[in-house]
Amino acid sequence: MYVDGGRDRIRTAARLVVKVGSSSLTTPQGTIDVDRVDALVDVLAARRAAGTQLVLVSSGAIAAGLGPLGLPARPRDLATQQAAASVGQGVLVARYTSSFARYSLRVGQVLLTADDMMRRSHHANAQRTLGRLLELGIVPVVNENDTVATDEIRFGDNDRLAALVAHLTRADALVLLSDVDALYDGDPRRPGARRLTEVRGPADLVGVELGRGGAVGTGGMVTKVQAARIATGAGVPVVLTAAAHAAQALTGADIGTYFHPEGRHPGTRLLWLAHATTGRGRLHLDPGAVEAVVGRRKSLLPAGVTAVEGEFAAGDPVDLCGPRGRVVARGLVNFDAGEIPGLLGRSTRELGADLGPEYERELIHRDDIVILETQH
Repeated sequence: MYVDGGRDRIRTAARLVVKVGSSSLTTPQGTIDVDRVDALVDVLAARRAAGTQLVLVSSGAIAAGLGPLGLPARPRDLATQQAAASVGQGVLVARYTSSFARYSLRVGQVLLTADDMMRRSHHANAQRTLGRLLELGIVPVVNENDTVATDEIRFGDNDRLAALVAHLTRADALVLLSDVDALYDGDPRRPGARRLTEVRGPADLVGVELGRGGAVGTGGMVTKVQAARIATGAGVPVVLTAAAHAAQALTGADIGTYFHPEGRHPGTRLLWLAHATTGRGRLHLDPGAVEAVVGRRKSLLPAGVTAVEGEFAAGDPVDLCGPRGRVVARGLVNFDAGEIPGLLGRSTRELGADLGPEYERELIHRDDIVILETQH
């Protein structure tokens, strides 16, 4: 029987992922706040000295680049964001390198894109690299590779990246540090807003108002709660609190909001398929196919597909839609988009007889399908 140890799991975690947001590291003018960085590193170094392996997922590259480039605010266009990230990433890592060096600790920069999580070979390589860095006693500093990521393959925020890294590294816990001390049921600046000390599941979030990101960040409570759901769904407990409370949070103190993990641990491939990919196209299913795929967890056969949308290649993720267009699942398709229209509505036996044995394969094997039950 699965037993959740509560906040004590944060205190006893042998491998810990800590994510810190841009607003907790930089001044409003976009420069690195040295005192804030050093204060965070003081906490992490103490935990590292106690034997805990640490992965730091750090935002702040774009924000750190605003000052050197003379930009008054976070740019809206992707090209300028990437230019700011290119300048700011070096500033950010140099600061971490200097700060951790006070404790004779080395850092290693790891830049990831959503594409690295989507493609199995990249995903496995990232897993090996992070694991080896931890074995060597290095503190990996992970960030999204904003310099090269396009809109189509961006995480969009480091909260989701942190949740996926926690699963990727088989971390024991995830701590999300923000400029807000906890999750509240409304705007914490309003009188009467109530702190949620614990979240055990979606029912605890009914009626909770979730705010968006600020001037230098991209996340907000929406992305943090989404990240917590990803991590807890993979069996990883999560604490959400302010960066100023990091020391207390890492001791398991009753501070911030604790998200209880679920007892199941989905396979890595299904987790990244659900949360690190976007459909490159769509396959529309008839009601029978929806029941087979979602209800009975069967493979998707050509006979159950009514239409195909988009341009994609074999091996790409595609969304599976019910008759009303609702996305019910996502899977890795076995055929190019141009091949599929000629297969629609035909049985695999018929296709094998007419077109050859390679067409006896299912469009998507059941092992390559993840059900998106939360999408309605």
